[in-house]
Amino acid sequence: MTMRRAVTAPPIDLGRRKDLVDISVVMPCLNEEGSVGICVEKAWEGIRRSGLRGEVIVVDNGSSDGSVARAEAAGAWVVHQAERGYGNAYLKGFGAAQGRIIVMGDSDDSYDFTAIPDLIRPIARGYQYVLGSRFSGEIRKGAMSWSHRYIGSPVLTTILNVMFRLRVSDAHSGFRALTRVALDKMALQCEGMELKAAQARLRTAEVPITYSPRVGVSKLNALKDGWRHVRFLLLLSPDYLFVIPGIVFTALGFLGQLALLAMSGSSVALIGKVALALTAVSGSQVLIFGLFAKTHAKNVGLGTYSRVSEWVEKTFTLAHGMLVGTGLAIVGLGLVVSQLVADRQPIAAGGPSASLTILGLTAIVLGGKLWFDVFFLAMVRLKRPSPLSMPLSVVIQDAESDSSVVLERA
Repeated sequence: MTMRRAVTAPPIDLGRRKDLVDISVVMPCLNEEGSVGICVEKAWEGIRRSGLRGEVIVVDNGSSDGSVARAEAAGAWVVHQAERGYGNAYLKGFGAAQGRIIVMGDSDDSYDFTAIPDLIRPIARGYQYVLGSRFSGEIRKGAMSWSHRYIGSPVLTTILNVMFRLRVSDAHSGFRALTRVALDKMALQCEGMELKAAQARLRTAEVPITYSPRVGVSKLNALKDGWRHVRFLLLLSPDYLFVIPGIVFTALGFLGQLALLAMSGSSVALIGKVALALTAVSGSQVLIFGLFAKTHAKNVGLGTYSRVSEWVEKTFTLAHGMLVGTGLAIVGLGLVVSQLVADRQPIAAGGPSASLTILGLTAIVLGGKLWFDVFFLAMVRLKRPSPLSMPLSVVIQDAESDSSVVLERA
């Protein structure tokens, strides 16, 4: 195995010890025998042009060809990641990197590593995360299919920008640079660097880059990878996946009931009102799922701050939820009893009496369900056990009441 080596060019002042690495170039590799050596050589050239000390790390993700030997022969330090996946490979490489600046790129020769000085230049101006944009630069003939260039990448980038209020032009670029401080702030556990950069409030810049045809066979699957990306965005966006649909369906259910209040005389009217009631109940459940998801995301460091979410967190407490649930159940019960006592019109006729009865039953269901919802939410909000060494007990902290309980171990 080759030893780690560093370029001997004099480093610029980065406020660190002179004997440490300034730039770490990290590239994942899976059966890239024909290109990985070229990429490593270009990376060394890019480091030399930058005037910084550096290292090149190739993360082997289980190659069965001669990729490892080619990478080591070109001067890379090869580390191995047994768990397959692009994200897993990068996490392994980031953990091995020693540089104050991390440059990441693919090992298929689609990105020009000799352009490292241009990529990292914004960092010298105070930026912490730099994205190399293929769409603001040059996409050479044959580098990207028509569907990816004009449909796939632009559509997915637009979805990302809308959902997370970002302003990037190329969300799928694999050529990026970031500082060690930025990497620590993002605390990466999965893919989605743009999202983590936004959540960490990093100063972000884009630079145009050249994208060339890759060497070898592409490992991408348009439909599979596209769906995986959309699924990932939805999982990290409970507002669009749960909250907004929940609000829409809940409002549609209740407003539709009011609109059909006077309709009567047919089974169609009754069926419509029942369907709207079920829509309201389903919508409220989806909305509650959104609240659960946002709370969980915040607990694991994936949530973003917003005034609305902060207000909901402070307002939607266990006590308040139980109070609202009880109120809904009482109001609903009152509506149902009043209609049964008045007996103004057969409920089967689907008229106003049916509407008020259905609204009452809906309120009872929602009120009862809310009791269980707020208890479950309180469980989700429980903080992790104290990291203090307590061999005989575990401390559970209630985030809502700021109280704690000690559970003795058997």
